[in-house]
Amino acid sequence: MRTKRETLRSLDKIDKIPPANIEAEQALLGSMLLEEEARNKAIEEVSPDDFYKESHCKIFKAITGLFEKNESCDLVTLTNRLKSDQVLEKIGGSSYLTKLIDVVPSAANIEHYIKIVRDNFILRQLIKNSNKIINDAYQSDDVERSLDEAEKVIFKIGEYRERKGGIIPFHELIHQTIETIGEAADQKGYITGLPSGFGELDGKTSGFQPSDIIIVASRPSVGKTSLATNLASYLGVKKNIPLVFFSLEMSKEQLAQRMLCTEARVNLLKLRTGFSEKNDWPNLTMAASKLQNAPIFIDDSPALSVLEIRTKVRRLVAKEGIKFVIVDYLQLMQTKTRIENRQQEITEISASLKALAKELKIPIMALSQLRRAAEEHPRPRLADLRESGAIEQDADLVLLLYREEETKKNEEGIEGEEKKGSLTELIIAKQRNGPTGTINLTFIKEYTKFEPYSPRGEVSG
Repeated sequence: MRTKRETLRSLDKIDKIPPANIEAEQALLGSMLLEEEARNKAIEEVSPDDFYKESHCKIFKAITGLFEKNESCDLVTLTNRLKSDQVLEKIGGSSYLTKLIDVVPSAANIEHYIKIVRDNFILRQLIKNSNKIINDAYQSDDVERSLDEAEKVIFKIGEYRERKGGIIPFHELIHQTIETIGEAADQKGYITGLPSGFGELDGKTSGFQPSDIIIVASRPSVGKTSLATNLASYLGVKKNIPLVFFSLEMSKEQLAQRMLCTEARVNLLKLRTGFSEKNDWPNLTMAASKLQNAPIFIDDSPALSVLEIRTKVRRLVAKEGIKFVIVDYLQLMQTKTRIENRQQEITEISASLKALAKELKIPIMALSQLRRAAEEHPRPRLADLRESGAIEQDADLVLLLYREEETKKNEEGIEGEEKKGSLTELIIAKQRNGPTGTINLTFIKEYTKFEPYSPRGEVSG
């Protein structure tokens, strides 16, 4: 039986020629010498590391150098540039540059050559990083970390395939901007992100934007989980948008019951205690049918770490096309490494969620607790976010829920009288790219449902 060391040696001895297409590299460089348009496109979409042959990498760098100095690029100027860089003989001399032009059937095929060169680079990167993953797997004692690193590497390689040139003429950008504004004017309510289902909120935020971290915070029993489940139902059922809900506090069965009753407009307490009414069942059956077909994924694993969530979300994005993530709630998450200071731990969790949102280009909503409000300001503020100012710093959008009657019950320890529809303030306490403000909602406790506010306390349905 082989030892670990012998296995690693055998891996290192695998002697295969890495994927490469020298002819495509030559044709790409030759096209750059023949036509300015081909040269510009290649400089925009290709990097020196994409070339397998070292001499081709040097030639590409020289062409790019001429371009950056706004100098013409032809056989003469390129030869002089390579000579001044003292690499002309290393690349095969001026005769090799002539050969590059001779092998080009047509510079019009530049996009085809670029694709071949980049595809081979991606394959080489896969091989290189796969070897790293194998070596790490033999030497690592931390399975979760190794899995995370492996997935991160593969995901980045996949992203490279989608890489587009960053340079765009300003007139094209203005044209795109005018089109976007025109769509908004035509549709009266057009939003650029994912909708919430609350028109006033979407009007102020233009939806939940890609790469954004959205924090929803409140005191206990005000309805942050209810708001999150309402959003999940709206996006999954009404808009057919794939999403995942990480429920660290509530079991998946409890979450399913809550979402079913919200969708069916059935009293949750009556359903749980067996006192549902006969006419509730048609509504429950219809709601169940809608939720069954919705692309909603639930994970109720307790005490999840950022690492575990990151791994699961990456897989769901790749496999199911997930567009939205909800975490309920942030303070119940853990870090893999032991951190004595809870504030530092929350700081790390917050930063990691922000990095994940940016990496996957999807909005992530994290629910959060608030500190116990001081008597002089029962209405929540940004400073009340619990345990770390980093949450406020990392968040792109902070929504604070406030309901006066619930706050009084929490602080005074009284039961209070529950109305059918209770006024709840949704405070936009921070928005990186938009206004702050307050939106009034009606909370219907028996259905755990939020609706646009009705001044008379009326509820729809």
